[in-house]
Amino acid sequence: MKLLCAAALLGLLPQTAFATDEAAKSAPAPVTEYTANKAEKRLSGTFGGQRVNYTATVAEQVLKDDKGNPKAAIVTTTYIAEPNDPSRPVTFLFNGGPGSASLWLQLGAFGPKRVAIPSDAKDDGAPPYPILDNPDSLLDVTDLVFIDPVGTGFSHVIGDTKPSDYYGMDQDATSVAQVIRQWLSEHDRWNSPKFLGGESYGTTRSALVAGKLENDYNDVALNGVILISAILDFAAVWGDEGSDVSYVSYVPNMAAAALYHGKASAPSLEQFVAEARAFAIGPYATALLKGQALPETEKAAVRRDLARFSGLSEAYLDRANLRVSPDRYYKELLRDRGLTIGRLDARYTGVDIDNAGESPDNDPSFYGIDGGYTAAANDWFRRTLGYKTERDYSPIGGVGAWDWRPAGEGSVATYLNVAPTLGRAMRENSDLRVFVGQGYYDFATPFLAAEQSLNRPGIPQDRIAFEYYGSGHMMYVRDEDRQKLSRDVRAFIRAR
Repeated sequence: MKLLCAAALLGLLPQTAFATDEAAKSAPAPVTEYTANKAEKRLSGTFGGQRVNYTATVAEQVLKDDKGNPKAAIVTTTYIAEPNDPSRPVTFLFNGGPGSASLWLQLGAFGPKRVAIPSDAKDDGAPPYPILDNPDSLLDVTDLVFIDPVGTGFSHVIGDTKPSDYYGMDQDATSVAQVIRQWLSEHDRWNSPKFLGGESYGTTRSALVAGKLENDYNDVALNGVILISAILDFAAVWGDEGSDVSYVSYVPNMAAAALYHGKASAPSLEQFVAEARAFAIGPYATALLKGQALPETEKAAVRRDLARFSGLSEAYLDRANLRVSPDRYYKELLRDRGLTIGRLDARYTGVDIDNAGESPDNDPSFYGIDGGYTAAANDWFRRTLGYKTERDYSPIGGVGAWDWRPAGEGSVATYLNVAPTLGRAMRENSDLRVFVGQGYYDFATPFLAAEQSLNRPGIPQDRIAFEYYGSGHMMYVRDEDRQKLSRDVRAFIRAR
């Protein structure tokens, strides 16, 4: 009996040890403590002709893993009208890049303050830059939440989290959707009308985040999506040798730029652009599809019309085989004047180190505005709102290599087009509408490409509204266009 008991006891020891090991493995890891940074201030202003008292809050939204450990702090800037009304719409906004903070939309278009830079496509020079009340802010019709994804603005990872965990289409959209859900819970706004808005890559993010919010059992239904300078179908913009689609997309923008700089003539910008659009998707696209089988007579006719719309010589177009990349166009259009034109906004001009290159040294429409916006953002957040941090503010370019697989690991992006994701969200939400704002002089996200990407089967056409502006990618840098954009988006929100 003693031997049996001893054997039994000995037999239990390993089992007990095994059970203890298993318990240790399944026990939750220690939760790391992290105190979120925050600053808040009560202010007032007149927006859309209405006096509004509001609370401005800059705060870190902490994202955690399944065990409750903090992974990242995404900074949001929230403007809520007083008294807090849960029946008011709330609009979530971000910029693009990928790797751009939300300062451009916040301090250029929709926030309660704006930085005053030249409206006539001139360089913004040196400080001080006036930071003014913004009567074009949307605070009279919606509360506003500006989101800076990881690597932008003051947002950052926590502890040993890898920044690359957030640098990708699916990773980024997942984290932004999580921030929105957390914000709705924290502020008791789940039943508020909700709008989502982005600029540039922010429109790509908008389509993906709409999918993350609506195509889930924890559904966040949206009333509208606001796309400013949209890029959804990347094949229409990312040209490469052997691919002709992108050349078609840029022809109407070339027409606008040529007319603006006196290299073409027409009764009006709108008429000239409409003619260029018809030419681009008609005779020009047909000619490119025919390739080397294009008859000489047809080639000559297309070359003549392309010269008229683009402002380039027929001799140059012939040497380029009727295919002019945007980089070449920026350099070639005003080569005889020793100037280049802007990518974000073709109204801007710059001077390169020499005039013999194939492409510009830099984009005059970016270095013409970045100083003012960066100074204004730091001044507004740090001095006026009192957000205290030793972190540098990253306005753009703060992220590393981007994962362009839209569905995450294992997916393949041979044809990168997120418009179908937005189309599905619209089909599954009968009230979801889309606003699209495009600048005529925007070569970063050409408006014809945006039109074509949203004109495909599966996307309800009666719930899409396009508006156009006489400037570029950031149309709000022009005073008239900022005012028009404000009126257009305000009407879109009110029409819910």
